[in-house]
Amino acid sequence: MESTMNRKSSALILCAGLALACVGFVATPAAQAQGIGVGVSVGIGVPPPPPRYEPVPAPRFGYVWAPGYWMWSPRMHRHVWVGGRWVRGRPGWRYLPPHWDRGPHGNWHFSDGYWAR
Repeated sequence: MESTMNRKSSALILCAGLALACVGFVATPAAQAQGIGVGVSVGIGVPPPPPRYEPVPAPRFGYVWAPGYWMWSPRMHRHVWVGGRWVRGRPGWRYLPPHWDRGPHGNWHFSDGYWAR
């Protein structure tokens, strides 16, 4: 009798854990689909190099070209180039690409690309 109760309790705990894990996996993409995100600010003392020249490909229906940009790599302690890519268009919106701005204290701050009306 006791081993049956232990098995049922273990099975119940396992099912509850799996259900919670599934909720986490399902909830994250739904939040992202609604445009809810987490912003991360990077402030460094090293300015990004000048943008690289990238030829813009021929227009692609339903997409907007997001140009390449320099991203700071803390692991490599330098900027690395992220090549341009196609981003699915949003009617009535315009895409503002990622960029670097110099802050009031001389640090450089990175802003990720986003959609604006």
